[in-house]
Amino acid sequence: MLIKTPRSWELKESDVTDEQAFRQRRRLLQAAAALGLGAALPAHALVGPQGGGRPLPGLRDTAYGKDLKPTDYEDITSYNNFYEFGTGKGAPARNAKDFQTRPWTVRVDGECDAPGEIGIEDILTGFPQEERIYRFRCVEAWGMIVPWDGFPLSRLLARFKPNSRARFVAFETLYDPERMPGQTRRVLDWPYREGLRMDEAMHPLTLMVTGVYGKELPGQNGAPLRLIVPWKYGFKSIKSIVRIRFTEKMPRTTWSDMQPSEYGFYANVNPKVDHPRWSQARERRIGEGLFSGKHPTLMFNGYEDEVASLYKGMDLRRFF
Repeated sequence: MLIKTPRSWELKESDVTDEQAFRQRRRLLQAAAALGLGAALPAHALVGPQGGGRPLPGLRDTAYGKDLKPTDYEDITSYNNFYEFGTGKGAPARNAKDFQTRPWTVRVDGECDAPGEIGIEDILTGFPQEERIYRFRCVEAWGMIVPWDGFPLSRLLARFKPNSRARFVAFETLYDPERMPGQTRRVLDWPYREGLRMDEAMHPLTLMVTGVYGKELPGQNGAPLRLIVPWKYGFKSIKSIVRIRFTEKMPRTTWSDMQPSEYGFYANVNPKVDHPRWSQARERRIGEGLFSGKHPTLMFNGYEDEVASLYKGMDLRRFF
């Protein structure tokens, strides 16, 4: 008889607040705004596309973020950084509403023994049902608490059998200016590139995300496949991934190339290391209002117990 011991981060689906409850709260907030009571709400909280996709089957929760109040779905899908669809916070939701993500293929190569391509449908259905999708609430370093749906990146990488020379993992976003109108402007060196050290990529909290709030990702959130590394700043969370490459040397990454004094390769959340133009000791969360105050920024975004050992002996002011 097989006896399964639940992992420490798993919990029942019934422990998560239903999305409909958050939508009801949303309507109340909008009514309050109409009566002049919503001055503390950011403007994007009252308008914007709904986004969304097909429901994801077989979700199982994790305990991470169980006690955190998720940001409303409308805020998550209407206030985004995704320069491929525009540099304004609201531009991605407007410009990605018709973004087509089928068919979609990811190429995996480099220092591995089984390079190849994999389609999005195989990615979504290629694991046993009991292991397929995890819901994971995390505090995004740019001020949201998001119930992401996905699976550990390590499960996908293992299929391609990285070899002993694979010390890093590099990622690339789709480059297609016809489908991603922001790429017609040279605001970045396209395609967008990111990377992780191999032990970071294989950590069980590093997620390959396929949905949010129990639905497939909308285009503005990185459909159909994006990375989430919850202890790092948001620019590490590359979206709309089409290539993964195992490398022996540290890969070049977009923001580290463009502004190395401001955006390091590691990008670990560290309240003791300020951005050159602002303090990172405290953060304000989207949707809480201008008068709610800021929260102290937690080391490794609150996941210090889980990930600090990855950086033992490193000078985190130098390797920022």
